[in-house]
Amino acid sequence: MQDRNNTIAGWVLFAGIIALGSTLVVSEVFHAQEVESCSDDASDGYCPPYVKEASLAAGGEQEAEQPIAFFLASADATRGENVFKKCSACHTVTAGGANKVGPNLYDIMGADIAAKPGFAYSDTLAGLEGNWGWDNMSAWLQSPRGFAPGNKMTFAGLGNPQDRADVMLYLNTLGSGIAVPPPPAMDDAVADAEEASAEGELQLAQDSDTADDLTENAVEGTGSQGGVDVPDAN
Repeated sequence: MQDRNNTIAGWVLFAGIIALGSTLVVSEVFHAQEVESCSDDASDGYCPPYVKEASLAAGGEQEAEQPIAFFLASADATRGENVFKKCSACHTVTAGGANKVGPNLYDIMGADIAAKPGFAYSDTLAGLEGNWGWDNMSAWLQSPRGFAPGNKMTFAGLGNPQDRADVMLYLNTLGSGIAVPPPPAMDDAVADAEEASAEGELQLAQDSDTADDLTENAVEGTGSQGGVDVPDAN
């Protein structure tokens, strides 16, 4: 009886080892497929978020973001006002409004950096030159700590470029009114691809017209009775 129990226990242990091994093999296969699907050669373009994050953490490249002018072309000040609610606890936006935890932001677009009177800016921000143009403001809103390391603002930033464009357009309506940059010029490769696509569609249309003409001629025929020519029996 003891030998039988030992035999059963051995088979159970063996089955467990086989199951564990199979799980590891399957996991590696699917993991390899997921990593491959994140490559440039992937046909479906799918990349699981955790794989992408691991790739970025390991030094992988992140897709370049479009210039902010691209998002300004479709920006909406009303949406920007809603997004700005995240900032209203620390900033006022009315003319002559008081500074709070952060400075009053009325007429901020185009103004010099760290130039609002009566607000104690950090040395880091006060030492910067330039103004709050579209690019600078976008970079600041995206990551205040990245734009001016060591500044006092604790807000993590707006990662969505469309949100930043909307907020800036809203701020621009509040006493600023600086010119909105035009959308960036289309990339040459994209332009060439679209031109080739248009030429291909034109060629297909021309081929379709030719095919229709041939079909009409075949149906109408050229015989004296107007029907399809039929070869003589002779």
